[in-house]
Amino acid sequence: MKNVCFALMALFAILVTSCEGDQGPPGADGGLIVSQAFEKIVQFTPGNNYEDFEPYGFEVFPTDVTLVYILWETIDGQDIWRLCPQNVFFENDVLIYNYDFTQQDVRFFLDGTVDFGTLDGSYTQNQVFRVVVVPADNVGRNAERIDYSDLNMVMDAYGITSFEKRN
Repeated sequence: MKNVCFALMALFAILVTSCEGDQGPPGADGGLIVSQAFEKIVQFTPGNNYEDFEPYGFEVFPTDVTLVYILWETIDGQDIWRLCPQNVFFENDVLIYNYDFTQQDVRFFLDGTVDFGTLDGSYTQNQVFRVVVVPADNVGRNAERIDYSDLNMVMDAYGITSFEKRN
């Protein structure tokens, strides 16, 4: 009797483990989904409340992540990009370049304790930002190897070769 029960259990185990379900949708063969990216020049003024909204112009999913980099300086012809938010410290105040995002757009804005109206135009005019929308499927895959504060590393990891210029 033990042998019959053992044989039935073994047969049941083989049947259960050999079953297949639906194949599901085709995947990306383990590859990364290419990220969308663009560059935006922003003028922060009292008229726009020191903020600027930019629609993506492409589909963004609820789980996607938007990263924004600011052109911080240029040294010997080399652009230096920093991941936002970024702070500028004055004697008694701070200026913060910041952003937030939805599925429809990204908002660039000034924050901090400084009176924006007293800032020199170099802090408010022609500020260059690069926006990278990283599909959520990609965020965890290379997290150990990607320094998201390094724009060049992000570009390499997600296949970004250029940025659409927007004004």
